[in-house]
Amino acid sequence: MPTFAAVDIGANSVRLEIARLHRHRLHVVHADREVTRLGESVFRLGLLSSDAMANTIQVLRRFHRAAQSHGVNAVRVVATSALRDARNARAFIDWVRSATGWQMDIISGLEEGRLIHLAVMANLRGVASGRVLLFDLGGGSCELTTSIDGQIQHMVSLPLGAVRLTREFLKHDPPKKRELERLREFIVEEIARFQGRAAATQIQTAIATSGTAAALAGVYTSRVESKPTTVPTPAVSKLVGTLAKRTVAARATMPGIGTRRAEIIVAGAMVFSELLTRFKLPSFRYSSLGLRDGVLTQMAADYDRHTSFQKRIESQRRDALVALARHYEADLKFAERVRDLALKLFVGMKKVHQLPAEYEEWLAAAAMLHEVGAYLNRAGRRRHTYYIISHSEIFGYTVHQRQLIAAIARYVGKSRPSPDVRPMRPLGAEEKQCVPKAVVLLRLARALQQSRRGVITDLGVKVQAETVSLQLATKRGSADLELWALNKERPYFRAVFGRELFAAVS
Repeated sequence: MPTFAAVDIGANSVRLEIARLHRHRLHVVHADREVTRLGESVFRLGLLSSDAMANTIQVLRRFHRAAQSHGVNAVRVVATSALRDARNARAFIDWVRSATGWQMDIISGLEEGRLIHLAVMANLRGVASGRVLLFDLGGGSCELTTSIDGQIQHMVSLPLGAVRLTREFLKHDPPKKRELERLREFIVEEIARFQGRAAATQIQTAIATSGTAAALAGVYTSRVESKPTTVPTPAVSKLVGTLAKRTVAARATMPGIGTRRAEIIVAGAMVFSELLTRFKLPSFRYSSLGLRDGVLTQMAADYDRHTSFQKRIESQRRDALVALARHYEADLKFAERVRDLALKLFVGMKKVHQLPAEYEEWLAAAAMLHEVGAYLNRAGRRRHTYYIISHSEIFGYTVHQRQLIAAIARYVGKSRPSPDVRPMRPLGAEEKQCVPKAVVLLRLARALQQSRRGVITDLGVKVQAETVSLQLATKRGSADLELWALNKERPYFRAVFGRELFAAVS
């Protein structure tokens, strides 16, 4: 059974989760967590402290040993707000690679929110339908997502993390009244950025993840006789007052709050109280799911196309590609025709290109976005296309996947990719061999739509020892321009695949 590991390096804590994929479902076999407060100095000085980095590296070495002992096939390490903000993030990335061999991805707040949403929708029963507000309050940021029937509607990442707010506003123990007032003013101002969109969604259910949510749920549960499924808003507001009057030592003795959580729970609880009150929500439901679960869900879906949540991910990716293409005023119908022909070429020429299965998706994405650079300037539009794709937030795609897609889309014009050019440098050795093959397929598909009139409606592929022949189906109109453009691609086709290319209209 394939085994995956997800490592979440947060501003407050570092988490590991290992799961096996069996019969299209993930089963957690190991979990670990440690509070390292990696982001504490970032929020004060803009830098990761040497002690926090060293402590985190020690924990990651432990995680590495656990991953080895469980025979993990693939590991993904993601980092969030602390690394996004730290000026010395590169030094820590290099240290992690040196200590564990792991490559760390610093993901955006929106990607963090998407993965948490994916985890909840894929694993929590009864929430994939209806109108949901999902909020995850970490050490450095708070991700808010509105969802209707499992589809993301709006999302924002706000600087409302519990560690960040505590270090910025609460200087005394217990905090003084003026400190609490300033903190509340800041929270209200930040929430206002999202309040209108949340109200328009007409939320039915609020789901909260993270340690702050767990602590508040734990305290509330300890005070009532029954075991409630939700925590009422009035109870949260009352808890804020109780927590703010106590010292850290006193808060640490309360059920559900440990020593480290006691230091930051006031700020976290205040964010919860304001969110619930401002959005007029009666209560929230706590879920133990988090970013690490979303990472594992994504890894499983990329490995196994038959998982129950694969369709949701594919839908998110399609919507993201269309949204980006529209934003840069690309011709969607044209892009879709190029994509469809590129995919037919991919399937028909598998014996020739021998690309890994995932390149089918990267090729389709590149086809959809290969003209976005023209929005900035037609001169140099291929370079602009690479920049836009590689630097845009595209839901469902990692930074490295965007770099792959961007590299394929970059070379639709006259130039050809070589291993030492800038778009190819971030890629691995095997990827540098694969990308030119995908580029050829995209260039052929683009040539077959040269007139932009959709003359070529279908194609068949015949592969022989030294040749590849395309049988082209057309609608009314001449395909001379398409055949001319295709002929221009024959030398590059021969250079990449070592075969002659022929085409005829049937």
